[in-house]
Amino acid sequence: MKSMRLRTPALFFCATLTWGQTPAPADAPKAPPDPIAAMAERLDLEKYKATIKGLTQFGDRRQGTDRNRAALDWIEAQLKSYGCANTERVRFDYAPAAAAAGRGGRGGAAAAATMGPGGARRRGVRMPESVNNDPLKQPDVKLRELNSQASTPGPREDVFCTKIGATHPEEMYIIAAHMDGIGWGEAANDDGSGTALVMELARVFSSPEVQTERSIRFALWNNEETGLNGARAYVAQRKDLQGQESPAGSGKYPEPKWLGMIQHDMMMFDHGMPRKDGTMSKDQRPEADVNIEYQMTSKLADQAMLLAHKFQLANEKYATDYPATIGPHMTNTDSTPFQDLTPSLSLRECERGSQIGNGWDPHHHQPTDLYVTFTDEDFRLGLNAAQTTLGAIAQLAGATLSK
Repeated sequence: MKSMRLRTPALFFCATLTWGQTPAPADAPKAPPDPIAAMAERLDLEKYKATIKGLTQFGDRRQGTDRNRAALDWIEAQLKSYGCANTERVRFDYAPAAAAAGRGGRGGAAAAATMGPGGARRRGVRMPESVNNDPLKQPDVKLRELNSQASTPGPREDVFCTKIGATHPEEMYIIAAHMDGIGWGEAANDDGSGTALVMELARVFSSPEVQTERSIRFALWNNEETGLNGARAYVAQRKDLQGQESPAGSGKYPEPKWLGMIQHDMMMFDHGMPRKDGTMSKDQRPEADVNIEYQMTSKLADQAMLLAHKFQLANEKYATDYPATIGPHMTNTDSTPFQDLTPSLSLRECERGSQIGNGWDPHHHQPTDLYVTFTDEDFRLGLNAAQTTLGAIAQLAGATLSK
């Protein structure tokens, strides 16, 4: 049954616009149907759930394992089945010691006591974040066996495909999520929920009757959990190729100019703050929303803030159940390597620093991050994030729908 949440601010806003207006004549021409609304309607809760379920067949998809490589192959096959045939891979090597040495850190212990990741101020009941590395905490023997192969250093791959813009193929927006996970669960929320969202948008935009003026890239990063290594590799390898026509005169742009990067990471669990005893509500909180974050310290903070507001307006118009809120503390996500190069956003279930950082998601990196853990309300929150991004990107990329 579809949620019947009332979006009170939107209803009030519409009422103030229509109050006292003269009704249109009965024979007045009807406004043409909104093609973006029609595209948003193609997003379906059951399809979204099925894509997440498909990802969980590979367990936690930990980087550097056979199950991770199998998941990449499955994702690529799904993208091709949607009509997004021009799939590509970014290859890089991962050496844990070298990667850890280059990550750096934040201030001292005193700063960490009051400030969360990304500069967010910590408030309210606080539960520690942790990563489960104990296989015996996973009671499902089959899943424990599936996740048993340890990660080994070596070659890694990201996968992406691109909707080519009909008018400006030399410019593009990047829609992304990370496909790897940890914690001895199924990584259903972190980040099956974001990966499925990107794949569902690829499905809708890859339909032959959908045309866009500008290009859209659908990217699934690897090695997010080890320090955003997949996204960092993409930036290092491709940032200087932006907007270059290759071969010359071909009208083809292997790396169009980046107009914006939008990351999706943990989309579904918004049950509120932990209680004082550390327990959590089993129910979604009434104030559940889609969180849109940018980083206020980035070189392109003003442009990113404007982009965030475009997403909030798209949510108002195209998301069916949940509102969106904007925050300035984007962090711990694959949009970070992009934030000084192009306006960058992160969409999440909760604010990363002040909420998830305070333990608002008890399944984060835990054996309980399973498909069966989440309710239809949880899945629907993720679907509303998909509606938000589709609406915003369709507008920005100039999407139309042929008859």
